[in-house]
Amino acid sequence: MEVLLSSLEESSFEWKLPLISTILVTLIALLAGSIKLKFSPPVDKKLPSGSLGFPFIGETISFLRAQRQDKTVEWIESRIAKYGPVFKTSLMGSKVVVLTGQAGNRFLFSGSDNGILSNQPMSVAKILGKHSIFELAGTRHKLVRGAIMNFLKPESIQRSVSRMDSVVQQQLFQELEGKDSVQMVGLMKKITFKVTCSLLFGLPDGKETEELLEDFTTALKGAWTVPWDLPGTVFRKALQARGRICKQLAQLVRERKAKIEEGRVDSHEDIISSLITLRQENGQPLSEEEIIDNLISVVIASHDTSTVLLGLLIRHLARDTEVCKKVLEEQKQVAKAKEGKSNGKLTWGEVQMMKYTWRVAQELMRMTPPVLGNFKCTWRDTSFGGFDIPKGWQVFWVAPGTHMDKKVFEEPEKFDPSRFENPSTSVPPYAYLAFGAGPRACPGADFSRVEVLLMIHNLITKYHWAEMIIDEPIVREPMPYPAMGLPVKLYQRSTT
Repeated sequence: MEVLLSSLEESSFEWKLPLISTILVTLIALLAGSIKLKFSPPVDKKLPSGSLGFPFIGETISFLRAQRQDKTVEWIESRIAKYGPVFKTSLMGSKVVVLTGQAGNRFLFSGSDNGILSNQPMSVAKILGKHSIFELAGTRHKLVRGAIMNFLKPESIQRSVSRMDSVVQQQLFQELEGKDSVQMVGLMKKITFKVTCSLLFGLPDGKETEELLEDFTTALKGAWTVPWDLPGTVFRKALQARGRICKQLAQLVRERKAKIEEGRVDSHEDIISSLITLRQENGQPLSEEEIIDNLISVVIASHDTSTVLLGLLIRHLARDTEVCKKVLEEQKQVAKAKEGKSNGKLTWGEVQMMKYTWRVAQELMRMTPPVLGNFKCTWRDTSFGGFDIPKGWQVFWVAPGTHMDKKVFEEPEKFDPSRFENPSTSVPPYAYLAFGAGPRACPGADFSRVEVLLMIHNLITKYHWAEMIIDEPIVREPMPYPAMGLPVKLYQRSTT
C-alpha cells in the first residue's frame, strides 16, 4: 500500500511539473502579447517616424537625462533632424507625438475641434489629480476656470497690487535682514509661495505653510518621471507628498466651509471660498476631492512659473551689467513715482511703468521657457501634417520649436529684450508660448507678471548681488533652476 501511495505521489509530482511550466509559459506569452499590443503602433495608421523605445519606459530616461543637463532642446532637435518636425516617441508611460513649429502650435492651441483634450500623462495626472482643471473639458472646464479667473483676471489683480507689495516687502525684510549672502532660489520659492497662499488662499504665514511648500516641491519633481509607484522612487515620494498636501488642504476646506456657513467669511474672499460656493448646472457643489485637485493645480501653475522666472532674472542681472543698469534706472523712476504716498506701497500705475524690466523677463522666458512644453491627449483619431494620431495618444508641444527658430526670431541665440517692444507686430501668432496660447492660455499669467515685477523692484532698489558660483548651470526637474540654488553675495545699496 505504501509503495502504491509513494508511486502515486511521484507520478502526481511529475505530472504537475509540465502543468506548472505550461501555465508559466502561457502567462509569459499573454503578458508579452499584451505589452506588444499596447506598445506596438497600429498597423492601419500612417504614424510619424520616430522611436517608441522600450515598452512602458519608452525614451523617458534619455528625455529626463537631457532635462537634468538642460539639453532638452538638443534632445528634440536631434529627433527633428532624424525624423522631421513631427515625430513619435514614448514618454512617462504614454505614446506621444511631438509637434514643433507655428503650424503645430496653432493646431493645438486654436481651440478648434481637432480631437485634442488637455489630459496629461499618467505621472502628471496622478500628481495634479483627476479633477484638475488641466484634465477637464467642455462646460466643466469653463465652470471651474471661471471661478479661478475671478481672482486672476486683471481687474482683480489691480486691486491686490498694494497688498501683494506689502507681503513681498515684509518677507524680504524678514529673510534678508542682517544677511550678506543667500541662496536665491530657495528664497524666491519661499516668498512667492507665501504670496500665493496669502492672496489666493487666505492662509496665514506659519509652520503649516512651510511644510506645504516642501511637499509641493517634492510632488512637482514626480510629475515628469517614470510613473513607477515603488519604494524609494521619485514618483512614490511625490505621491506621498501629494497625500500630505491633500490632508492639509482637506482640513483647510472644511474649516473654511464652516466659516462660510456661519457667515464669518465672504464667499468670494479667495479661491478656496469661491470653489466651495461654486454650483454646477444641477445645483450641486463641487466635491472636496474636486476642490483639492484644483487648489493643487493653481499652486503649481502660479507659484513655480514665478519662482523660475525670478531665478533667471536674478541670475542674468548678476551677469549682464548693461541690462542691470537699465533695469535699476527704471525701478528708481518707479520708486520716485510712489514717493509721498501714505502707505509706501506700489500700485497698478507703478507696475505699468516697468516696461523694460518685463521685456527682459520676456526675453529670458523665450530663451529658457519656465515650461518647456506640455502634453495634451487625443479623445478620437485625428491627424496633422499628413500623419495619423490615434485616439488615446499624447501630443506634446515644445516652446523651443518656435522660440529658437531663426525664421521667427532673428538671431535666436542672442539676448535682445527689444524684440518685445511691440510684440503684437514683431512676434507672430502661436510663436511665443511662455504662458501657452489660445483659450487655454495660463490663467495665472498676469498674477505671475505682477508678482515677479514687485519682487525685482524691492530687491534691486535695496540690494545688488554677485554670484558665488561662476557659470552655475541650469537643470530641469522639470522646471529650470540654477543647479546649486543660485547662492549670491548681497550688498545693500546706499539710501542717499
